[in-house]
Amino acid sequence: MLLTKKFSGDLAASARGQMLSAGTATAGSAGYVAIDQVTGTLDERSGGFLLQHSGSMQRGAPTLSIKVIPDSGTDGFVGIAGTLSINVIDGKHFYDFLYSFPTS
Repeated sequence: MLLTKKFSGDLAASARGQMLSAGTATAGSAGYVAIDQVTGTLDERSGGFLLQHSGSMQRGAPTLSIKVIPDSGTDGFVGIAGTLSINVIDGKHFYDFLYSFPTS
């Protein structure tokens, strides 16, 4: 599945990605992996980075990990590290991005 996303707030960016998912014969159990290429601005910097997703559900109980791929930052995002969490409220996705840049 091809994905497109828009981020607004401190991270003003767009993302394009691809997701692979699979379900099981047990209701509520499934898994997915995805990679997003993010391009935009953050902390007066501009550039891009990659996000790696790994998620699963076991009988409806979700686990999710979304991390910046190490050394994927370009231009002003060189050295970026971080994690992204998704909060779904009334069917809408909201993101919390915890990130850091290397200190000089």
